[in-house]
Amino acid sequence: MAYVSQCFSLRWLTPAVLCWLALAACAPAGADPQVGAPAPIFTGTDTTGAQVSLADFKGKVVVLEWTNHDCPFVRKHYGSGNMQALQQEATEAGVVWLSIISSAPGKQGHVDAATADELTRSRGAHPSHVLLDSSGTIGRLYGAKTTPHMYVIDPEGRLVYMGGMDDIPSARVDDIPKAHNYVRAALAELQAGKPISQPVSRPYGCSVKY
Repeated sequence: MAYVSQCFSLRWLTPAVLCWLALAACAPAGADPQVGAPAPIFTGTDTTGAQVSLADFKGKVVVLEWTNHDCPFVRKHYGSGNMQALQQEATEAGVVWLSIISSAPGKQGHVDAATADELTRSRGAHPSHVLLDSSGTIGRLYGAKTTPHMYVIDPEGRLVYMGGMDDIPSARVDDIPKAHNYVRAALAELQAGKPISQPVSRPYGCSVKY
């Protein structure tokens, strides 16, 4: 309730109407998305310049992957081929995979469209689209905190998983075979019509460079 008291204190400094106008600035920016609730709808620009909306994929499973090619945790998953293998498995099964770059200009991981496409090509990655979110709008909408930070959305548009790629929060490639991959498990359970056994986990990696 601290934000309320801060707003109310403005009444003693300015006309009351200014306090009520200030409520939006004082209030929290918005809650993170909730598993089981509709996933927040967004529209972003991909590396071809096309507008891509989450609403376009109603009826399909969607994976959101926050990424930063300079982050050692991202390099762990891409350098080993782990991320690309899961992308290929998923997209071949009809899943839409959106890799999202929310690094701001001048910050680690920020790239232009041509560089993003070259990263996709050189790493043998298999996203459906790479979205350039340099304003951080989509990242903040989802409360994306790390790279990678993973989300799975079901065909009805509900968020069914959010969190880390797996259960070993390290940048070591040799931990990958020992780890339980939460995203792969969630996709398999969705395909089998089963409830998601681990719908939320703690994400790990580098902070998103807003």
